[in-house]
Amino acid sequence: MTQQLLNPEELLDPEELVYSDEIVTELDISHLVIEDDTPVDNLQSEKQQRLLVESLYSSKGLPSPFLVTANVGLFYKLKGDPIVPDVMLSLGVQCADDFSQRRNRSYFVWEFGKVPEVCIEIVSNSEGDEVTISPKSQQKNKQHSKKDIYAQISVPYYVVFDPLRQIQGQNDMRNALVRVWTIASGRYIELTPDEGITEVGQPIWLETVGLGLTLWEGNFEETVTRLWLRWCDREGRVISTGAERADRLAERLRAMGVNPDEI
Repeated sequence: MTQQLLNPEELLDPEELVYSDEIVTELDISHLVIEDDTPVDNLQSEKQQRLLVESLYSSKGLPSPFLVTANVGLFYKLKGDPIVPDVMLSLGVQCADDFSQRRNRSYFVWEFGKVPEVCIEIVSNSEGDEVTISPKSQQKNKQHSKKDIYAQISVPYYVVFDPLRQIQGQNDMRNALVRVWTIASGRYIELTPDEGITEVGQPIWLETVGLGLTLWEGNFEETVTRLWLRWCDREGRVISTGAERADRLAERLRAMGVNPDEI
């Protein structure tokens, strides 16, 4: 599944193009809202996003460079709003050095030259349009679900995690906790089995990314045991966070009679 590099003209409608002898070296994005400071997520979603981001960076489980972000705007056209994945992973790219430049502070497809490989949505209510358009959005004449948009821009893998079973209708998650779609001939086909992922320890492999995803039950930053979506290797072993690796190292040192707090 090879991604074709995109140039800005491919992202514009024909009527938006202006032909002249001038060479365009930078697109005018001054009209785009790239930060609005609006809090949009609950505590569970925020922790889940951080778990997916932190584990990849601290584990170095992917060849550098790569970019994994949470709640960053994905701009795929010059006119209109971006889509904002809860988590997205893009291989072979990295943040620009200068964050003072607006073009370096969001994921503009024409700047990075490609769409992300993976976009993940974590369902926090029944009105997010992750798979189909919700009744509330239909009343607002919304035309496309998030799944429609990711398919339109050919994101190779789209993942929906519904930990609280908020969208379990027959046209949505259909009793699954996780469903994954992959792009084929310009449309999404489901990569997960028909029943989806319903239990802890069922991995799904993302071949062109070199990582998998699985459900995991355990503690993350607190003592309460919860259900989490985790990156995993081909055998289904979760990619550890930095804290998890540090805890295992401390346990090994104690087994050797060494107090890790005194090192």
